[in-house]
Amino acid sequence: MKVYALVGKSGTGKSYQAMSLCREKNVDGILDDGLFIIGSDIVAGFSAKRQPTKIGAVKTALYNDDEHKRSVMEKISEAKPSSLLVIGTSDKMVGRIIRRLELPEIEETVYIESITTETERAIAVKQRHELGKHVIPVPTFKIKREFSGYFVDPLRIFRGIGKGGKAKFVEKSVVRPTYSYLGDYLISNKVINDIVDCVSRQEGNLKVIRVVTENTKNGIKLSIAVLINYGAKIVETAKAFQDSVATQVAYMTAFNIEQVNIEVRGLK
Repeated sequence: MKVYALVGKSGTGKSYQAMSLCREKNVDGILDDGLFIIGSDIVAGFSAKRQPTKIGAVKTALYNDDEHKRSVMEKISEAKPSSLLVIGTSDKMVGRIIRRLELPEIEETVYIESITTETERAIAVKQRHELGKHVIPVPTFKIKREFSGYFVDPLRIFRGIGKGGKAKFVEKSVVRPTYSYLGDYLISNKVINDIVDCVSRQEGNLKVIRVVTENTKNGIKLSIAVLINYGAKIVETAKAFQDSVATQVAYMTAFNIEQVNIEVRGLK
């Protein structure tokens, strides 16, 4: 296995540049912020960006937890990548990751200054430190469940025209971790209720009489009791309302919607 390292200060655009570097070097996998990524899939690990503090994030990025380390090592052994890119903020950090995961010595180190301009790095630093934005080199739909409630936004980057004249894009994701805020980010149940109520008025043909919100590690579950207008098609009305609630709550809160259960209590 050939091991590369990408080194640069925090917030200078390493994760943003990682996929381009992997294509250039023909690298199979990435170790970034506690994750093991192959192609556009998170194969193992959990992200440092999910940790509530910077100290916790650093420990996760270094694979300090034994179970975390073991799961990533197992997946690397199973996947047998011919090459890996290890991302870190310093030579010392990538060296610690290499030793922690018992990987071969680094054959080539790429410094962020050698593949980006000063202007690009300045923009990246501003995005990180002023707006709290962090890039993860995988498509948004791959990480939405893990980053429920973290303001996940898709980032599509044009990479030219492929076969058949179709545009080629690389997909990445932007998240704002907990520790990039001053204080905690919370969505009250009243906000959820208000969104559901607004959706019911837009949909028509029904009235919401109760909303129960259950928070889980993967997002939220909603149980909604409704009355449906007499004469309306019950199943179709309930299904359309269910779909609209899931879409609007996810869009307005950034939470992953695990379930939306509709209970029809009667007709009105």
